[in-house]
Amino acid sequence: MNDSGQTAGSSARSKRKDARRNQQALLDAAAAVFVTSGVEAPVRDIAAEAGVGVATIYRHFPTRAELVIAVYRHQIDACAEAGPALLAAGPTPHAALARWADLFVDFLVTKHGLAAAMQADSAGFETLHTYFLDRLLPVCTELLDAAAATGEIRPGIDAYQLMRGIGNLCIGAEDDPRYDARRLVTLLVAGLRDPR
Repeated sequence: MNDSGQTAGSSARSKRKDARRNQQALLDAAAAVFVTSGVEAPVRDIAAEAGVGVATIYRHFPTRAELVIAVYRHQIDACAEAGPALLAAGPTPHAALARWADLFVDFLVTKHGLAAAMQADSAGFETLHTYFLDRLLPVCTELLDAAAATGEIRPGIDAYQLMRGIGNLCIGAEDDPRYDARRLVTLLVAGLRDPR
């Protein structure tokens, strides 16, 4: 291949990389706006947070449901990738589990309103829920197993039950300023410690 072919190829890869990075920035901005304003937040607020025009949002995500689903998948992926990174960074597996639970709470806050945004597409919602379980259950299991192996928490804690419990503690938190779901989740994770 000649130099011009290599330049054209690297230019195309660079553009694809830039496009992916821009889309990630849009998803991060949308997630931040959804956390503070819910999934029905105006698209102009998301565009302002991302530093782009409204048309750019619609070019990537023609409908609100597509945007919500993309944010949801993006948050699942970020939460899944964070688990092993937190475990590697330490200082202990229990500390990594506690930090991951905190990120999971952030994710669950973003998730509120998803069902309403997708009510016409139950098959799509089911597919997304399966993706959620497939990506996050193994990560939570890895964190629990690591903390149990070091004796920090009691063995045999089921990842699904823990994630379900955290989810239940987050229900309605956005509607009651006196309720602090994050504090209760912190207490729940602290309560996993082995009493011996």
